[in-house]
Amino acid sequence: MIRILQRLPLLVLLSGLVALMMLVPAAYASTTGHAAIARNFFYAALLILVFCGLIGLATQANPRPQRSRETLLTMLGVFGLLPLLLALPFAESLPDTGYFNAWWEMVSSLTTTGASLYSADLLPTPLHLWRAMSGWMGGFFILVAAIAILAPLHVGGFEIMSSPYGRQEYMQHLPGSADPRRRIAHLSDPAFETRQSDAGVRLARAALAVGPLYLGLTLALWVGLLMLGDPSFLALTRAMGTLSTSGITPVIGPSSQASGVAGEMLVFLFLIPALSRRFWPGGSQLRATESLREDPELQLAAGLVALVAALLFLRHFLGAIEVGSAGPEAPAMLRDLGNGLSALWGVTFNALSYLTTTGWNSVGWQGARAWSGLTAPGLILAGLAMMGGGIATTAGGVKLLRVYALARHGQREMERIIHPSSVSGGGRIARRLRREGAYLAFIFFMLFAMSIAAIVTLVSIHAIEFETATILSIAALTNTGPLAGAIPLTPAFEGSAGIASAPWEGWSGLPVFTKAVLAAAMILGRIETLAVLALFSPEFWRR
Repeated sequence: MIRILQRLPLLVLLSGLVALMMLVPAAYASTTGHAAIARNFFYAALLILVFCGLIGLATQANPRPQRSRETLLTMLGVFGLLPLLLALPFAESLPDTGYFNAWWEMVSSLTTTGASLYSADLLPTPLHLWRAMSGWMGGFFILVAAIAILAPLHVGGFEIMSSPYGRQEYMQHLPGSADPRRRIAHLSDPAFETRQSDAGVRLARAALAVGPLYLGLTLALWVGLLMLGDPSFLALTRAMGTLSTSGITPVIGPSSQASGVAGEMLVFLFLIPALSRRFWPGGSQLRATESLREDPELQLAAGLVALVAALLFLRHFLGAIEVGSAGPEAPAMLRDLGNGLSALWGVTFNALSYLTTTGWNSVGWQGARAWSGLTAPGLILAGLAMMGGGIATTAGGVKLLRVYALARHGQREMERIIHPSSVSGGGRIARRLRREGAYLAFIFFMLFAMSIAAIVTLVSIHAIEFETATILSIAALTNTGPLAGAIPLTPAFEGSAGIASAPWEGWSGLPVFTKAVLAAAMILGRIETLAVLALFSPEFWRR
């Protein structure tokens, strides 16, 4: 049986898995009084399973091993084509929304972006569950694909830490000066493909390694939020949205109204695995240090969160004269130390939430905005989302290790200006990050900036404010959909979203062309630009 499954195309296997997952919201809908929605999910699951069975029988007659270059196409197909199947029961359950909007919603969920065209109070709970499950499956897939697909191809951030000598430098010495240095084989090398095992086997092994931990952390967070007072359904969606960093929630506003600060502290702890791959199985080549305390991604994340929290918290005291001049009409919150500490926690939570591209908003975020006195502190959150979390995690953005490599390279260049003959230490990993790693990180950063410029240009073709187009483009490319709700935007509402959504978040009512561009930006941000550009390389397609 296992051999038969291994011979099936990967997209067929994933489609069958999606069909089986549809039975969960079908069962939930049938128990909550949504019989029509339950039938939609059940019939969609049967239809997909039948087609997967027919395609599987057809491919068994002429099995063909999957080439390494095809795995990247498969990953692109998962985020581009699989939402077509995910949207079937969603579109049937909302007949007035249109299939295109349902597909867009599923692209947003599967890429862990979390943007929505619909107001949370207008969607039935089974559809909220399906959105949360789609985001949860998308986060699990990216954790698995990072090790099984991106790591062998040395893209997706692995190129920064890949050895330029083609061996484990911890075990072997550097070659002598007379010995030629053999570069590691990349996508363009014809012999590279023969050294890779089957993609399906790699994915299965990675899934078995990551799956138990991913499921266990989700269940642990669910139980923890239940104990702190969250309703069962809300706690489940929060747990899925936290581990997958999708930020999908079934309520309007902060989702921690019931559990309060205690629930946010628990979620805060479970957001930390999105900062470094070392919390997940696989990806050992990404370890820059053996010590957890000295991990550069964790150190940089802690520094950024502390800096943003201190900046917004101390901003109140820097403007104390202006606040004092407001007289007795000044809000009591600005004079209350307890509310000040609440504002400090709100800033700290939001900083980590947007750094991991999750997008949860703290219950104290509005108080933090009032405390800081800044009219638009959400722009700082946009900068954090652009930096992103750890490489090979569920977080999006540029990624912390690339930012760290650029920072170390800049530090080294300043040292050379002051002391031209100085020799920098730090070991092999530090040298690699300052040299090849910084070079590749700079290339990716330039591609990321060019992608933002191109997406903003395409989004601005229609009558959309430039600020709104910029924030929507950044939110889509960094897979941080709630970012559009953290920054006040000019509504773009034309009534084309089907069911009325939240125009203040900027997503609803966008033209079809703009939605298609933003959906492509979500997929591009999830797979990353370097991996997509590899598909256009002539050497990549050379046999």
